[in-house]
Amino acid sequence: MKTYDLMKKYVASQVVDQMLAILARNPERNLVTLTRILELLAPTQLHKEQIRMARRNFENKDHVWTRYAARGLRQMHPNFRSKGMVDLFVNEIYLGYQEREKYARSNGIHVPSLIVISPTMRCNLHCIGCYAGRYTKQQELEFEVLDRVVNEAKDMGIYFIVVSGGEPFVRSDLLDLFEKHDDVAFMVYTNGTLIDREMASRLVNLGNVSPAISLEGFEAETDARRGPGTFEKVMRAMDYLREAGAVFGFSATYTRNNVDVVAKDEFIDMLIDKGALYGWFFTFVPVGKDADMNLMCTPEQRNFMRERVLEFRATKPIFVADFWNDGPLVSGCLAGGRSYLHINAHGDIEPCVFVHFAVDNIRNTTLRQVLQSPFFTAIRERMPLNQNHLRPCMIIDNPHILREVVSLCGAHPTHEGAECVTTALAGDLDAYADAYGKIADEVWERDYKKAGKADAVASKAVAGS
Repeated sequence: MKTYDLMKKYVASQVVDQMLAILARNPERNLVTLTRILELLAPTQLHKEQIRMARRNFENKDHVWTRYAARGLRQMHPNFRSKGMVDLFVNEIYLGYQEREKYARSNGIHVPSLIVISPTMRCNLHCIGCYAGRYTKQQELEFEVLDRVVNEAKDMGIYFIVVSGGEPFVRSDLLDLFEKHDDVAFMVYTNGTLIDREMASRLVNLGNVSPAISLEGFEAETDARRGPGTFEKVMRAMDYLREAGAVFGFSATYTRNNVDVVAKDEFIDMLIDKGALYGWFFTFVPVGKDADMNLMCTPEQRNFMRERVLEFRATKPIFVADFWNDGPLVSGCLAGGRSYLHINAHGDIEPCVFVHFAVDNIRNTTLRQVLQSPFFTAIRERMPLNQNHLRPCMIIDNPHILREVVSLCGAHPTHEGAECVTTALAGDLDAYADAYGKIADEVWERDYKKAGKADAVASKAVAGS
């Protein structure tokens, strides 16, 4: 990076660090002032409009956004303000956006905003229906490979990296990776059972790592899928993280059996009380271990979760998102390098963590090359996969597209049985897509598309108003 760019990043980091420190002293009073400063620094008109929307909400001290920001700023350790928040808002969003745009123009490629890496597929649990449960456990990504990939990402302007698995924390050397790349914001999907007081303290000292802990509801639902005693360990891990001042969230997969539980106010309220600042909802997809269509939520249940997530964002001081139902917020599917890609523990580069097909391997290619590959290009050329962004997915909403690009590009399954979504389950997935499509199309026409309301509804959903 050039000296000018380094100085620019340093100055921006110092400014944001100081602003966050001032905010933490009296969030309710200083949030509006912060948005006025951020508006001056915003790189695009869209960013400016989003900041203005935030300011309108922050002007109301009782607004859910105000309560959320105040809770987060008071809860987090200063290390997370100085490292993680600066890495995310300065390196990834503000300056990173500019770096990605510059790199894309110079090299004639599209640059995603993040990457997902699974360094290992080893895990200390054996969860029913695990999306990664059919990968072999023997091969892992060496530290040198991980280091190279992170450096390649930063060269493109990507400073947000998600770590998945397997259970990432079975590898202690990952903490060394996080420490070496302290200018990157890392989020780690984890089952939480390996997080003790010492681990929580180490994460706070690093300041740039946020765990997203998986659970399926309360004790009965979590232990039924993840094994007896897991829920108790997760609750204890959250206590350690909250007491240490860590920034952490939750991850919940909803199935036909637990959707009513994770949709309860009591479930979200419990996680807020535990200190979670964000949460990701995933609908169960029949890939990996126990590829069972009967575990999928019904089309009606999926739409029910869409409604509940909107209600949570409007009323709860926690940020939650649904990777399928929030398609309107991101204009459809994010896969194939449009917004992200996945590198599994064998080095295979998959378009999505749930699309277990690949053509290239990171050991013999680069991020730049794979983004230009026929496989990823073919996926992006078909985007949006559906004009109805409530039907974004190439597995469960538009399965014909997955079959088409896999066949066209000769993509191979990345583990035994991965091909079932294009073979044995093809008919069932087509039927599911049609059944859910009838509901989604009606909702899209009524609540999103008519009178040009798609953008307005999306903004309203983000604003929680």
